[in-house]
Amino acid sequence: MTTATDHAVHVRDKIYIDGEWVQSTGTGVLEVINSTTEQVMGSIPEGTVEDVDKAVAAARSAFESWSQTSIEERADWMQRIAEALGARMDEIAELIAQEVGMPVKLANLIQAGLPTATFGSMPKVMAELPWEEELGNSLIVREPVGVVGAITPWNYPLHQIAAKVAPALAAGCTVVLKPSQVAPLNAVLLADVLDELGLPAGVFNLVTGRGSVIGEALALHPDVDMISFTGSTAAGRRVSEAAAGTIKRVALELGGKSPNVILEDADLQQAIRDGVSKCFLNSGQTCSALTRMLVPRSRLAEAEQIAATVAEHFKPGDPFEPGTTLGPLVSEGQRKQVRDYIRKGTDEGAKLLTGGVEPPEGLERGYFVRPTVFSEVTPEMTIAQEEIFGPVLAIMPYEDENDAVRIANDTVYGLAGGVWSGDQEHAKQVALRIRTGQVEINGGAFNPLAPFGGYKQSGYGRELGRFGLEEFLQVKSLQL
Repeated sequence: MTTATDHAVHVRDKIYIDGEWVQSTGTGVLEVINSTTEQVMGSIPEGTVEDVDKAVAAARSAFESWSQTSIEERADWMQRIAEALGARMDEIAELIAQEVGMPVKLANLIQAGLPTATFGSMPKVMAELPWEEELGNSLIVREPVGVVGAITPWNYPLHQIAAKVAPALAAGCTVVLKPSQVAPLNAVLLADVLDELGLPAGVFNLVTGRGSVIGEALALHPDVDMISFTGSTAAGRRVSEAAAGTIKRVALELGGKSPNVILEDADLQQAIRDGVSKCFLNSGQTCSALTRMLVPRSRLAEAEQIAATVAEHFKPGDPFEPGTTLGPLVSEGQRKQVRDYIRKGTDEGAKLLTGGVEPPEGLERGYFVRPTVFSEVTPEMTIAQEEIFGPVLAIMPYEDENDAVRIANDTVYGLAGGVWSGDQEHAKQVALRIRTGQVEINGGAFNPLAPFGGYKQSGYGRELGRFGLEEFLQVKSLQL
């Protein structure tokens, strides 16, 4: 049986600029830690501002020719990239299972499957987009925005990279990618794929390093036309401030504290089972996780019993062991943060149903947190307002439907949500009152072609499908 300890160390000592693997101008090295073993699993160069300058110059130079390629040619590139990633899905899943901790079977489906699907979706999306249209005496054309700086997170690392790189390249933009330093090895694998396919030099560039250096340099750079950022709301605020100096376009996909509204007539057993799973996916390290479960006060006791039972059936463990349904958190810092939130929940008077700050039995090594459920959580509590990013569910009772909507909307976030009802039309009406970018109706499945993005402090702009492609396009009118 393969375990997290059975894998090679990945030492990558170069960055990718202008179609070549080159040495960083700096000498620093950043270690990548296996979240299950707490051992070094790889290393990457600690890039510099000078590296960013070189990468941006390469992207700027390549933009002139890449932006003029035909839509059909770029669509062919997207298909070839999708096929190349598809051939390496097992490798991608195993790598991200080590970096992030998602159980490897799920990682194959999600962490490897989604980015492959995103690149593969582009040809059809491109074919259906009206690149040119007539309006009166004007010809409306859509053109690539230019050089894109893509700054991506660690929780769904290659998926978030693909959600930016695929539509940017499809639009005719060139890219400088700065992946998370916590889970960067999958980005290096993507660069390998693009290099092996022979993507024209400068169209895609990769600079690894710290966000405070590389991300900041990209956001400030006068030759970067757009920043697409996914991460925390605090970091997104800083990206916006830095980008404002050159009035560059910014797309932000930030935090969430998503409500899951279970109405009085819902199938409680089904709704809660699905809701707990949605909260705990990727060990709760999901920006759109349904972390606030709103239930009628009249059914609170029943909801508590179901939720606790479901949570206790989640099995923490090595992502490579059969039967593991809850992997570790990504880092020691992340584990400490989640434990601090659990303590705060107890201190502020929430009712702990299951879980807690102690490590799961037999898992003293690895960044594990017990699956945790609180009840009697009120809107003013910290665990009801702040993004925890761990396997922690807050059950919040409400008095009536209007109260449920009020609680659902009572955070600074607006990324996702859910509504459960025995009457789908009724559920849709409630969903329309919730101020979020996406709402699941009775557990509706994630759609990788539907627009993804937030209201309020969850950001602005949309990713995936046609709306994701349009983020990277300018609109020009020719008056005829």
